[in-house]
Amino acid sequence: MRDYKLVVLGAGGVGKSSLTVQFVQGVYIESYDPTIEDSYRKQIEVDGRACDLEILDTAGVAQFTAMRELYIKSGKGFLLVYSITDDEDSLNELEAIRQQVVRIKDSENVPMVLVGNKCDLTEERRISTEKGKEIAAKWGEVPFYETSAMYKTNVQEVFVDVVRQIMLRETTSLNNTSSAAVNNINNNSNNNPKNSNINLAGVGEGQFNNKGLAVDNGDRNDGSKASKTTANGSRNDNTSAKKDKKMKKRKKFHCVIL
Repeated sequence: MRDYKLVVLGAGGVGKSSLTVQFVQGVYIESYDPTIEDSYRKQIEVDGRACDLEILDTAGVAQFTAMRELYIKSGKGFLLVYSITDDEDSLNELEAIRQQVVRIKDSENVPMVLVGNKCDLTEERRISTEKGKEIAAKWGEVPFYETSAMYKTNVQEVFVDVVRQIMLRETTSLNNTSSAAVNNINNNSNNNPKNSNINLAGVGEGQFNNKGLAVDNGDRNDGSKASKTTANGSRNDNTSAKKDKKMKKRKKFHCVIL
């Protein structure tokens, strides 16, 4: 089971705690109690893989924003939440938070979703759906959802989406590492062609000396004795008896390298 730490970020009063508690416990919180920091755990299955989620519900009030950097450093995925009933200042605050996430993670491709919460309060809406989509596109096609913690609208979906992004990022990173390793091996083989292919054509029943090199034992496959002809045309068959005995004692073996 893989562990994933998700961080819920946004201004105060946008419904971060309500969203998190609804996802983890299936309970809707009606009253607003400013959060300093709450941590929740939930096990879910995403695309057939078991995941253990640690969800950090962070403070939205100004006096605790200094702690945000610690949350971001430890998180793998992020939910950036605003309320559709707020003015666009809450969206502007999210822009600053996103820039902080990108800076700390040193990447534009951080697992993240943009969440417009309280979509059930249609009569109090002040931020349009189109505006939310516009911001998400500006951030590099970040997934965008409108949610209702009260009616569980898209609550499960936003958390699962972040987990999927983390899983995809891990898979891509693993594939890149594997490809780099294969390329390195291929480059080494190309730089050392003598080491990649060993041709023992012509070595039949042979022996290897103490350096691992094939040597001719003087026996041919047809049973005839190998010999050399000297410059004066005489045969060099006068090998000492002692050497013949040693050669006979040596074991013969076939060597085939594919």
